[in-house]
Amino acid sequence: MGNSRVTLRRVAEIAGVSPATVSRVSRGTTPVSPEVRDRVLRVIEEHGYKPSHFGRALAERRHGALGLVFPGLSGPYFSELIQGFEAEALETGDSVLVLASHSRADTDATVLDLADRVDGMAIHGGTVSTDTIAKVAAQIRVVVMASEAGPAQASVSVANDAMKELTRHLLVDHGYRRLAFVGMPDGSPDVTARWQAFLAAHKSARRKPPAEPIRVGLQQSDGAIAAEQLLDRDDRPDAVVCANDETALGLLLSALGRGLRVPQDVAITGFDDMPMAALVRPALTTIRQPIRELAATTARLLADPLDQPAGDIVLPTELVLRSSCGCGGVP
Repeated sequence: MGNSRVTLRRVAEIAGVSPATVSRVSRGTTPVSPEVRDRVLRVIEEHGYKPSHFGRALAERRHGALGLVFPGLSGPYFSELIQGFEAEALETGDSVLVLASHSRADTDATVLDLADRVDGMAIHGGTVSTDTIAKVAAQIRVVVMASEAGPAQASVSVANDAMKELTRHLLVDHGYRRLAFVGMPDGSPDVTARWQAFLAAHKSARRKPPAEPIRVGLQQSDGAIAAEQLLDRDDRPDAVVCANDETALGLLLSALGRGLRVPQDVAITGFDDMPMAALVRPALTTIRQPIRELAATTARLLADPLDQPAGDIVLPTELVLRSSCGCGGVP
């Protein structure tokens, strides 16, 4: 008859193995010889052992937790990242400790403190200094999201060069002459890469790009701020390329509120393909990136590093053409 109070150590004693081996068998994520696995499973079944998260972490000398460091938590992008990361961590029985820096002055120190309480850490690009990433990577496994690995063991990012394809579509296929870029490259590897792709498309098409981007943040309200700088001037651009969907939506709503027609008076595009992009009218032309897959891949690299490649993993993106750039008839 099973005893629900039997401990991991007691199972290990009966099976003649270490507590860590019992933990590995119960998780089923690390190879164990068939003979040992069958013996441990038989003892677990006979004694009704129910593994506890805390006991397993203790036996493996682990915290049973992964750290997730973001610059902020607002908006659908970070919501998707958290859901994708937590769903993958759930598969390995790890809890997730989330740290949002919100541009705090003590972010580096707080991240170093978090490193003492987790087994691995995912750090979003542009959140903490390279020196801090190196210090954390000397203690635990670190995977950087939305940037190159640098001193971390690995990185997961998306193909931001799709912005070159989008920009060329506006310049060549539609013939727009005056393009503006909305986003702040400083401190954001993603936005920097998208700005560089925007410039590369101009060079390829032999068109003169704007000297500087419109430097605003990545929230919808920042799109409204950009609208004040772009839409009320005499030399209004005929197309605006935004670094993400949130700013694009803020800009689009501001344009419509001014009585401008999109795309007839000004074309507007984004990057992300968040759900609202397909629901607004006109529907938003954008670049679809696999946000949840970005987070899930990062979590897998942290939970099972031996089963995953190190270095830089780049996930594909896809240009999605809709009405806001002038592709009428495309939903």
